[in-house]
Amino acid sequence: MAFHRYILRRIALSIPLLVGITLVAFIIANAVPADPINANLPQSAVNNEAIVEAFRERWGLDQPPIEQYLTYIGNLLQGDMGISIKTRNPVTEDIQQFLPATIELAFFAIIIGISMGISLGTISALWQNTLVDYGARVIALVGVSFPVFLLALIGLRIFYSELGWVAGPGRLGFIFRDPPAVTGWFVIDSLLEGDWVKFGNAISHLILPSFVLGLFVAGIIARITRSSLLEVLRQDYMRTARAKGLRERLVVLRHGLSNALIPVVTVTGLSFGNLLSGAVLTESIFAWPGIGRYMFRASTSQDFPAIMGVSMLIAFIYLVVNFIVDILYYFIDPRIRMA
Repeated sequence: MAFHRYILRRIALSIPLLVGITLVAFIIANAVPADPINANLPQSAVNNEAIVEAFRERWGLDQPPIEQYLTYIGNLLQGDMGISIKTRNPVTEDIQQFLPATIELAFFAIIIGISMGISLGTISALWQNTLVDYGARVIALVGVSFPVFLLALIGLRIFYSELGWVAGPGRLGFIFRDPPAVTGWFVIDSLLEGDWVKFGNAISHLILPSFVLGLFVAGIIARITRSSLLEVLRQDYMRTARAKGLRERLVVLRHGLSNALIPVVTVTGLSFGNLLSGAVLTESIFAWPGIGRYMFRASTSQDFPAIMGVSMLIAFIYLVVNFIVDILYYFIDPRIRMA
């Protein structure tokens, strides 16, 4: 299949999926048995019928649900996600403020997860049923089974409170001012500012939360890598490659690991989408001002425009990640190119 046809087909399939997600998100947001009036107005104002009516009219709550949905879709097509009831700011501006912090954290976490996961999975498969294999599997099991909030609290207790090896919650120490916003990543913006001390402090604040999230991702990737590589190592073409006299490292890397990457790419893409959609517990424990905390605050205050905006953001993130994964499939798996 030609590459451009492959891409166009994936884009065409994404459009109805995105429309369906908007409908499902709208239905769920409006099906919650809670009243945004009680969540956002003081008790004295709730008893005032004029104030309540003005609030409903201001936020479009006086319209039938179908009109609310069609109005939202029309505004969305123009790039307008509405105004947040809680912050009184456009939802797009709030997302632009909170999303870079989540992307920065997710990027470092996925790098740690991929590095640890593929390494542990490969080692575990090559030394199957040895002490090395058991040790790697225990690490992967801890990453997958331990609650993220528990790992975060243990990490803060040991590495921050007791040992002082890393910085604590937040993106920067309290003695530092935020760097000029260029990318929204404090690591990059502090470099652009030329402040190496602030850069080191930003890295120190990133280490623990990204490792906590990365360990969870590493556990998943390690288990998938191990099972996939074990299956590949038993194939006939692997024995043929060894019979030709190729070095074991070349056999494992070129013929083994490259053919075991397809399920690894799949789970990596899904994991990265999960990280980008906001790790609420981790961001809350580490006081990380990301999209997860914004989503939690919007949910507790029944901020429907913000809830819909974050839902659309998460849907778009998953579509983009899956689109990138599909492109990688095209180059990794020759069967797709030959279809």
